[in-house]
Amino acid sequence: MTGRASSSGPPADDPIVEVRDLVVRRSGRAILGPLDLTIRTGERWAVIGANGSVKTTLLSVLGLTLWPTAGTVEVLGARYGRVDSRELRRRIGLASSAVEAVMRDDLTPIDLVMTARYAATEPWWHVFTDEDRARARGLLDGLGMAGVADHAFGTLSAGERRRTSIARALMPDPELLLLDEPAASLDLGARETLLRDLARLAADQRPAAIVLVTHHVEEIPAGFSNALVLRAGQIVSGGPIDDVLTDAVLSHAFDLPIALARHGGRAWARMQR
Repeated sequence: MTGRASSSGPPADDPIVEVRDLVVRRSGRAILGPLDLTIRTGERWAVIGANGSVKTTLLSVLGLTLWPTAGTVEVLGARYGRVDSRELRRRIGLASSAVEAVMRDDLTPIDLVMTARYAATEPWWHVFTDEDRARARGLLDGLGMAGVADHAFGTLSAGERRRTSIARALMPDPELLLLDEPAASLDLGARETLLRDLARLAADQRPAAIVLVTHHVEEIPAGFSNALVLRAGQIVSGGPIDDVLTDAVLSHAFDLPIALARHGGRAWARMQR
């Protein structure tokens, strides 16, 4: 289940992620898989499904923070379990509510973004350069955070916290970017502004690949090339986004009669009556 995004970057045949026969079990029961997935350079994937479809579990495996029960996982050309995953994770950016939850409220977005330079969440004893500070500020500026980059994290809105998390994930210039429900809990204005910025990011050559998890097709930015639809840990469909996001696929995944519409490179879904 592979597709290709048009890109002037690295060759589209270069695999960023290769997963074969992946299974994750809990209490003896397979909650994810068996599953095969290939993500190539230049591709932007949206992983969508209802609650309980184990989307975040898949993201944890791809981010090398969850060891699978069975199968093989290769990320950025390295086999999980045969390399130092701590070093490999430096080439992977992750933005999620779980990351935000461990960010200190008294630190500023500038400081929190710079900590990703050392894969940390605290400044501790690390030494940051003027170049580090300039990169952190530039990433925050690019996400509309210029006015609050020096404010305490605890004073920020949900949307500003989310943008800080994404800027932090981009700080080490990752080759693979993982976004876990980036638009969750945001109001309409914050969501649409964030999706605009993510569409711009999707159009860039870096990161080489992006994987975004969401419950809602409305939260998939324009420019995403591929989709993976899950139901109860199983693949319903995966591949080029226009082939995958259909009435039939979403109706099966959500167990409801779903009608899909598209406009301006985005999709909307509603229940048929």
